[in-house]
Amino acid sequence: MPPPYVIASLPRLDANALAYCDFSFDVTAVAVPPFSGNDIAATVAVAPYRKDYGGGDDLVPEPDGVLLVAHSPAAVDGGSTTVLGYVLLSRDWTGLALVDDIAVDRASRGLGIGRALLDGARDWARAAGLAGLRLETQSTNVPACRFYARQGLQLGGADRLLYAALPGLAHETALFWYQLFAPR
Repeated sequence: MPPPYVIASLPRLDANALAYCDFSFDVTAVAVPPFSGNDIAATVAVAPYRKDYGGGDDLVPEPDGVLLVAHSPAAVDGGSTTVLGYVLLSRDWTGLALVDDIAVDRASRGLGIGRALLDGARDWARAAGLAGLRLETQSTNVPACRFYARQGLQLGGADRLLYAALPGLAHETALFWYQLFAPR
């Protein structure tokens, strides 16, 4: 049976198409040091809360980047599609593909969309001749950290001061994940 979604490269994603999406996640634990190895080593439970990275803007890839969108198949009668997730990629100065943003709608999680988007990111990076992927998430996004580790990315570093000047985020640690491709 085919998946209940289609992945397509789009030149832009209008903010109106994202208005009905819920990309929030529940924080019930935070990752804590030591940050080394291929995964987060430990977590500490916190009082549960919901976090949303915001949005409200159109998503437009850089001229040398790509926007991959997971959406429902168009209805047979010509109806509109529904955005289920996306990944926005650009070329990083390091020779890696930078995952600028990746998100899956809350109601669509568990369908393999995140994996399919990350596979699409890998395919794009390889076709562009890049050496791998790099992305950033936060210590409060434990589900994403665990997902990246399951997908073969390695935790390459942490920066506890990156968000220090941002109200409401100063307590978070930036976590940097990498996947380096084998040389050709």
